[in-house]
Amino acid sequence: MTLREAIARLIEGGDLSRAEMRGAMHELMGGAATPAQIAGFLVALRMKGETLDEITGAVEVMRELCTPVAVTGEHLIDIVGTGGDGAGLFNVSTASALVVAVCGGRVVKHGNRGVSSSSGSADLLEIAGLRLDLTPEQSARCVTELGIGFLFAPAHHGAMRHAVGPRRELGIRTLFNLLGPMTNPAGVRRQLIGVYSADLCRPVAEVLGRLGSERVLVVHSDDGLDEISLAAPTWVVELNAGRIREYRIAPAEFGIASRDLEGLSVADAQASLALIRDALGKRATAAGAKAADLIALNAGAALYTAGLARDIGEGVRLAEDAIASELASARLDELAAFTQCLGEE
Repeated sequence: MTLREAIARLIEGGDLSRAEMRGAMHELMGGAATPAQIAGFLVALRMKGETLDEITGAVEVMRELCTPVAVTGEHLIDIVGTGGDGAGLFNVSTASALVVAVCGGRVVKHGNRGVSSSSGSADLLEIAGLRLDLTPEQSARCVTELGIGFLFAPAHHGAMRHAVGPRRELGIRTLFNLLGPMTNPAGVRRQLIGVYSADLCRPVAEVLGRLGSERVLVVHSDDGLDEISLAAPTWVVELNAGRIREYRIAPAEFGIASRDLEGLSVADAQASLALIRDALGKRATAAGAKAADLIALNAGAALYTAGLARDIGEGVRLAEDAIASELASARLDELAAFTQCLGEE
């Protein structure tokens, strides 16, 4: 099926099969589609609503076309959000990844510059001193040596360059917000994924189950975050060994007081880094202490997902201890220095 044919069906409310979606995505990512066609396709999909087959077909094509990273071993995980929640918070998933690394996890953080936010994970890490131009082998060494590495999405998903312009000009959430978290180049089978709508939690879990993931937590909070929230209960859909269960969690269950999110929004990557430094360091400000609790909740869930904790509660306690040790902040400096050395080789 051509992209033009796919658009015609979508605007009439029709669905695409998995194979038809694969055909449309190959045309889009192969550079054969015009910017107008790409934008029309993404908008039509968004307005109709993506089906499991459509998402699955798109994920398969992106995985096939990516530049892979060879990382093996236990406790391999990615912590990632779709973005698009409009909250403008600091980079919670990136901060949580540092905590998980300190606790013995092996985090392959897959991310990009901000599209719908003021600070994407790549923006933050670049300001912190990381090199983004590492080879796949060098990125794998980061994970092996330090328990965390960053995979800059454009370096691994070169075919996505055809959609960059239309996505930026549209300025809305599209299918690609979903695809990034599900197409980690290291092929991780354990993930904590935040999504911008509760309606996406189960579909994302089901797609990843189809594609061989082992354990995944897909989360969306009642106050609209693509994170586990400090201010409201959070809906969780858990995929574990092929089985899916759904439940709701709240901060109080883990000994953390529920608080509003005031002071946790940031204007840019520099502000995000400053808040993360405070949260993972001395927690000298009220916002820093609040951010530390938010990080502990998300890192705790990730530690459970990675198999380093028996449940989320134990994970939160481990995360709190790691934050108190200030080792996560030091790990960021170590990672930045290591990438600089690798970049000079």
